[in-house]
Amino acid sequence: MRWLITGAAGMLGRDVVTVLHDADVTALGRAELDVTDADAVDHAVRGHDVVVNAAAWTDVDGAESAEAAATAVNGDGPAHLAAACARHGARLVQISTDYVFDGAATAPYAEDAPTGPRSAYGRSKLAGERAVLATLPDTGYVVRTAWLYGEHGGNFVATMARLAAARDTLDVVDDQRGQPTWSLDLARRVVELATADAPAGVYHATNSGETTWFGLARAVFTQLGLDPERVRPTTTDTFPRPAPRPAYSVLGHRGWDRAGLAPMRRWDEALAAAAPVVLAKAFPNS
Repeated sequence: MRWLITGAAGMLGRDVVTVLHDADVTALGRAELDVTDADAVDHAVRGHDVVVNAAAWTDVDGAESAEAAATAVNGDGPAHLAAACARHGARLVQISTDYVFDGAATAPYAEDAPTGPRSAYGRSKLAGERAVLATLPDTGYVVRTAWLYGEHGGNFVATMARLAAARDTLDVVDDQRGQPTWSLDLARRVVELATADAPAGVYHATNSGETTWFGLARAVFTQLGLDPERVRPTTTDTFPRPAPRPAYSVLGHRGWDRAGLAPMRRWDEALAAAAPVVLAKAFPNS
């Protein structure tokens, strides 16, 4: 099986390449492949059996003032990849996000729940989802994830670790609920899905359970051997941002039954496993 990983220089892309270390892999970062260039995409896809698209515009706030640019990457890019996969007989795994929902639910979003993004970023990602599902009804996979952290690149867990060393107390939002997800766990699941001969469609790939950003920050302090009482709860309106944040980002996992796979492990178990690598990365000189 020949794999093409786009966005291979990012947090998730690098982890997917790591998981596929024994496979035949072409790893292309943004410098090697612009997914908004249809001709370049077609050339890159040719000769591969599976494409994992981890390339994305990830600046949620920046997308509010540059929606066309964000949509070119998050919407047109997947459309080009899907069209190329259709021409060359490849499967496509498109990474998407909880931001395609409105965040107003009180129970986990099912894979087929109505979408309703409230931000430019969410709209751009939904455009990519729709392109993949329309063009590749039998060989296209949309994998939604949320609250991602990992060894590579900036993320909330590493930021909390750094701030813990610099401040006596931290105020962290306690009115947004979601599922912290280790990027390496997600990478493993993406590879499992692509090799499981699973039905095409939408899957939710987040670590199980749920918490708030406040709860996650306290868990990070605990992993560092610090007093979690140093983390204090606050509300979203304390930290106004250009893009609205979903109040509820918990995703349901029933779709994995279709693939013959169990839901991913609990978020706190994943954090404990990830901590030695992720937290060490936050202090590279220690």
